[in-house]
Amino acid sequence: MKYLSQFLRITAFTLAGELLQRLIPLPVPASVYGLVLLFAALCAGIVKLEQVKDAGGFLVSILPILFVSPAVGILENWGLIKDVMISMIVVALTSTIITFAVAGRVTQSLRNKEEKEDA
Repeated sequence: MKYLSQFLRITAFTLAGELLQRLIPLPVPASVYGLVLLFAALCAGIVKLEQVKDAGGFLVSILPILFVSPAVGILENWGLIKDVMISMIVVALTSTIITFAVAGRVTQSLRNKEEKEDA
């Protein structure tokens, strides 16, 4: 029963994300809205970690299984994808490196600012 109530809480935030995605005309996936809402609820203390921890842990543990379907889709459409595969890999690697660099710079900036405030 504990898992069911935890899954229902997570599903409620997922549903709220779906509703927000339909109401707000931004190109943001509904799952991102749901995650942000759940994060905000956790930070605000509206939802306690114990209320979603076990079900969330289970979902993370089965995450690799959720990638089976997209992998099969890629294999089925290999004929369409193979001509652009190199460019897709280059774009994915480039965007990953840029994301890491920006995240690192922002983190360094915040840490330097925090150190200056502490001094």
